[in-house]
Amino acid sequence: MKTYTWTALWALAVAVLFSSCDTLDQPPRGSLSEQVLANRAGAEALLVGAYGALDARGIAGSAWETSPDNWIYGSVAGGDAHKGSDATDQPAINAIADWSVNPSNGFLNSKWRAAYEGISRANAVLALLPQVTDASDAEKARIAGEARFIRGHIYFDLKKMFNMVPWIDETTEDYRQPNDKDIWPMIEADFQFAMDNLPETQPEVGRANKWAAAAYLGKTYVYQKKWEDAKRIFDQVITQGVTSNGIPYDLKPRFQDVFDPRYENGSEDVFSIQMTGNDGTGSIANSNEGGMLNFPYNSPFRCCGFYQPTQDLVNSYRTDPNTGLPLINAYNNNPVKSDQGIGSDQPFTLEEGTLDPRLDWTVGRRGVPYLDWGPHPGRRWIRDQSYAGPYSPKKNVYWQATQDQFYNGNSWAPGTAQNVSIIRFADVLLLAAEAEANLDNYEKAREYVNRVRARAANPESWVTNKYNEAFAKAVVGSEAEMLASGAQVGEWVVRTDRNSTFVLLRGTADNINNWQEYTTPNYKVEEYPVGSFKGREDALEKIYFERKLELAMEGHRFFDLSRWGIAEKALNDFFAYEGSLYPDVAGGRFTAPTNLYFPIPQRQIDLMGTNEAGELILKQNTGY
Repeated sequence: MKTYTWTALWALAVAVLFSSCDTLDQPPRGSLSEQVLANRAGAEALLVGAYGALDARGIAGSAWETSPDNWIYGSVAGGDAHKGSDATDQPAINAIADWSVNPSNGFLNSKWRAAYEGISRANAVLALLPQVTDASDAEKARIAGEARFIRGHIYFDLKKMFNMVPWIDETTEDYRQPNDKDIWPMIEADFQFAMDNLPETQPEVGRANKWAAAAYLGKTYVYQKKWEDAKRIFDQVITQGVTSNGIPYDLKPRFQDVFDPRYENGSEDVFSIQMTGNDGTGSIANSNEGGMLNFPYNSPFRCCGFYQPTQDLVNSYRTDPNTGLPLINAYNNNPVKSDQGIGSDQPFTLEEGTLDPRLDWTVGRRGVPYLDWGPHPGRRWIRDQSYAGPYSPKKNVYWQATQDQFYNGNSWAPGTAQNVSIIRFADVLLLAAEAEANLDNYEKAREYVNRVRARAANPESWVTNKYNEAFAKAVVGSEAEMLASGAQVGEWVVRTDRNSTFVLLRGTADNINNWQEYTTPNYKVEEYPVGSFKGREDALEKIYFERKLELAMEGHRFFDLSRWGIAEKALNDFFAYEGSLYPDVAGGRFTAPTNLYFPIPQRQIDLMGTNEAGELILKQNTGY
């Protein structure tokens, strides 16, 4: 059941709380009076409005500028993905991708504005609660816990992006606050309060619960390297935690189920922003609008060719053919074969080396089933292959079989019902592994990593030609049947006699030379053996790489690299490799400590102005 996908509608109907604004000191416009809202129903309405700000849609800039999955700021900036499309489309992203970004980049200003709008909505709930007389103390504590969870989440997002940001809460009277305080203690306090005051289960699955707050508190400790505190929290979350609808936390059985709306709000979903398909509004406002650009171009999805996975990311999924383990320090030595420079009507044979199957649920590559849309056709679905490579994103894509339920076509680019995952249980396990390794508990760290790898090793998590059957031209048992199928160019036939899929590349179906055969990819992935985490440095290196494999294209990568202190080397190595292949990141350069955080938007510095001493209220991050 979807919840809080209609939050914008309810919030508008009850009260247009805070119009987005460029400064923190403008009063809210179009809001209802506190006298009208000062009751339990009013507090709940304001809370729903705060939930409605989590997707940041319609608050500032285009939806993709403020997308809550951070696909631009986490994945493109971290080397998971190219911007995609072509060089002239959304050029502000180019500077983020190659780290030539400066304070005048409008995307950063949009992100900042949307964040503080959400904070304002959460603060409005907290400011109203003392005046509410028709709710019990327990009810008010629960409402406050949800509001503080939302506020904590947004401030966490701001902190990891910009580092020093102003803290504005429900008691703040002068909104022209400097960014001169470390806000980690306040974020901790918000999540601790939420953990202490939220119930284990909620009547609507989209609401935060006790365990979502606990997981986020643990993540906050990890970012501060408070390893003992993180371990203490994660020990509880992993063994006792349940979802808002009461399901004990666990990994979903198959990796692909994590990204399929049919299995949403299940055991792995610690906290997700709820989305829906066609909800009758005539728009895609509640359908993951922030990701609307991120589908193959010139395809059944119509638009737009952004967010193309990098060759570096693809190579990361190569495994040792003997051990099934990742090639952490040598993955780019033998690149995974691609169809770069090869037309969709020309022959192409898939990579034959051993791979981690998570590759083919993360990346669309030629010849591999693209969910149930048939084998990815390669160049025909790529807007400019010479600019950003041959790959397509996949975790965000809806299935053809369920598109009537989960696709929203009320715009020039797709909307989908796929929730935006903020924290999932695999993330928790790998964060816990990181804490354990930093406390020298290497076998416990290995256990957590292997829980994640065991799912990838399960053949049920592998991409096979069975996914091509539903919409194939035919499923046949011989070459003769295939040649008589009457297939048209671009259509495919599944051959049960060869356990493979044939695509008609050109000409007529009755000529075998016009067909291309695609076999099932060669997967081999194994767990780490006992004793293989040999000390802290080695253990952390394996954990870091596992996060890259498991969480790729989910907006985490740059923020991980930054907090680990390895961003400069990792990203400059990435620019050297990927920049030799594609011009969009050629010449990219990451400089620490400057680029460990994004610059404070210049627009915000200018609007906040100076204090009585003539000093800027907002200080720019060092080096910008």
